[in-house]
Amino acid sequence: MKEQMKSMARPFAMLFCIAAAVAVVGRVGLAVMDLTGTLSYDYISAADVPILDVVCSILTGSAFVAFMFAAGLALAVSTAGPALYGLLCARGSAGPGRPATAFLWGWATALAALLCLLVVASGILSAVQVGSMSSKMPSAPVLALALVGFAAFLGTLLGAASMTVCACFARARDDKRAGWNLVIAAFACGLVVMVLTAGTFAALNAATVDVGVVGAWFAADVVVNLAIMFGANALAKRARA
Repeated sequence: MKEQMKSMARPFAMLFCIAAAVAVVGRVGLAVMDLTGTLSYDYISAADVPILDVVCSILTGSAFVAFMFAAGLALAVSTAGPALYGLLCARGSAGPGRPATAFLWGWATALAALLCLLVVASGILSAVQVGSMSSKMPSAPVLALALVGFAAFLGTLLGAASMTVCACFARARDDKRAGWNLVIAAFACGLVVMVLTAGTFAALNAATVDVGVVGAWFAADVVVNLAIMFGANALAKRARA
C-alpha cells in the first residue's frame, strides 16, 4: 500500500501544482481587475449599470447555488477535454497531436460544456427572473452573436490547451519532466489567457455594450488561441524530430 501511494504521489503533486499555478494566475487577474474598477461588489438592480452585474444580481439564494453547479459542470467538462486529449496523445493513439484534431475536439468539448450549462440553467430561473433579465439584456440577435463568439473563444482555447498538453508530453524525457512542463505551460499560457479574459470581461461588463469593442476582443482571443495551438504543434514536431 505504501509503495502504491508513493508511486501515485508525483502525478497528484503535479496536478496540485498545475491547479496552484492556475489559481495564482487567476488571482493576479482579479487583482488587476479590482484596481482598474472592472469588478463591482454591490448588489445592483438599477438601470445604466454594468450588464453582468445586473444579471448576476438576479441570481440569489438557491438560484445562485444552482448556477454555481451549472458553471462547475461546464468547467469540469471543459477541463476534462484537454486532459483526455493529452492522455490519448501520451498513449500514442492515432489522431491526437495534430492541430486539426485538437481544434475539432476543442470545439466539440466547448459545445458539450455549453449544452450542459444550458440544460441546467434552464431550470434555475423563474418566469419573473427571466423577464427581469430579458428587459435589461441586449436583443436576441446580439445575444446569439455573443454566444457564437463565446463558442469560438472557448473552442479555440480548448484546442490550444489540448495541443499544449501534447507538446508538454512530446518534449518530456520522463514523467517527472512532463509534469513540470505542464505546470510551466499552465502558468505561462495562463498569464496570456488571463490578460485576454480580463479585457474581454471589461468590454462586456459595461452599462452600454459596444459590440465592435467586444468583437475585437473576441477576435484577439481566437487569434491568440490559434497562435498558441500552432506554436505548441511546432514545439511538439521539433521534439519528435
